[in-house]
Amino acid sequence: MEQITIQVKNKQKAQALINFLKAMDFIEDVTASDLSTLKPKAKINDKEFFALAGLWAGRDVTLDSIRQKAWPTRV
Repeated sequence: MEQITIQVKNKQKAQALINFLKAMDFIEDVTASDLSTLKPKAKINDKEFFALAGLWAGRDVTLDSIRQKAWPTRV
């Protein structure tokens, strides 16, 4: 029997991976270390979120101009 060790940073993705592996018929056993030891992503507080308000103020930016710069060869 082969054994694989995987380190996952995101708790939710780790749980999804575990569920996926358990659904596979050729996998005999899935064990995981305590998922609560993984640190959740830091929450963005309101001040940090609103610090970006007005970032595009005074700029002539439209969805079409962004697309034109991203894909200049498309018509």
